[in-house]
Amino acid sequence: MREEGTLRAVDPVADPIESAEEIGLRPRRLAEFVGQALLKEHLEIMLEAARRRDQPVDHLLFAGPPGLGKTSLAGIVANEVGAGLRVTSGPALVRAGDLAAILTNIAEGDVLFVDEIHRLGRAVEEILYPAMEDFQLDIVLGKGPSARSIRLDLPRFTLVGATTRTGLITGPLRDRFGFVARLDYYDPGDLERIIGRSASILAMDLEPAGAAEIARRSRGTPRIANRLLKRVRDFAEVRGDGRVDLAVAQRGLELFGVDDLGLDKVDRAILEAVCLRFGGGPVGLSTLAVSVGEETDTVEDVYEPFLLQLGLLMRTPRGRVATPRAWQHLGLDAPREPGGSAEGPKLF
Repeated sequence: MREEGTLRAVDPVADPIESAEEIGLRPRRLAEFVGQALLKEHLEIMLEAARRRDQPVDHLLFAGPPGLGKTSLAGIVANEVGAGLRVTSGPALVRAGDLAAILTNIAEGDVLFVDEIHRLGRAVEEILYPAMEDFQLDIVLGKGPSARSIRLDLPRFTLVGATTRTGLITGPLRDRFGFVARLDYYDPGDLERIIGRSASILAMDLEPAGAAEIARRSRGTPRIANRLLKRVRDFAEVRGDGRVDLAVAQRGLELFGVDDLGLDKVDRAILEAVCLRFGGGPVGLSTLAVSVGEETDTVEDVYEPFLLQLGLLMRTPRGRVATPRAWQHLGLDAPREPGGSAEGPKLF
């Protein structure tokens, strides 16, 4: 094992363009990772056991909504065991040869991180099975009757998969992971600690009340919390003296379209579409997505979970329905007809 984890290779297709500042906000050690207490405890045990045995960590699968720290945890696993990290994604691995090229170039103990692993193609997934289980790679040489298969031995490595759609991962692939964990949304207290750490890295003058206000509107997601923090910092530097207190945080968030519940422009557009265009619902997901100009998967995976969590939207067998709280948040009177009665939306 190497003494310090290093970034060995990054797939340019899989990894979005990030500034050095954004990368610097990510925790590098498990002790720096805030929240997800039970998951951290499990990982601490697994990582310490791997270090004592001088063996790679078992394969890990992290599931949960975007922005909760799945990529950060992959880097932490590599750093904690002093291993190299390779980053790619399911959509980037189009052919079996793409995965074979990566597997044949990893070193002993390396961590291979595959984001959106549920989008792996079937042929690529079949190659992954023996690699995960037996650390061997099956390669077919030639075509037709003269084709033959050879098996290559691979260094022992750790596969860390991340997914936002656990249900789309096939059973055989999921069963080959030694540890499967789901990341939950963060409470405001944990987000305040994350924001405080980020503000320290960014050398910001942030008051506790300002941090609390940003945390409250961050949708339980660290990525959003850091993004809002930087936008409020911009506002404070341009329209103020650089200090972020409660009033500055409120004005900055309002200017950038984040309301009191943490809803942004698209969230409100979804609620307005359900309430105003479709009378409170029910409305089908595809119809709703088209009406706000977003992809169906984006509405379902990115925006809808938070609206459901806040009790602003409901899923019914006939479609999405706005709750009385949604009408109230938009400053509208809920209709008394099916789809939005004063007593609440009808489910059937």
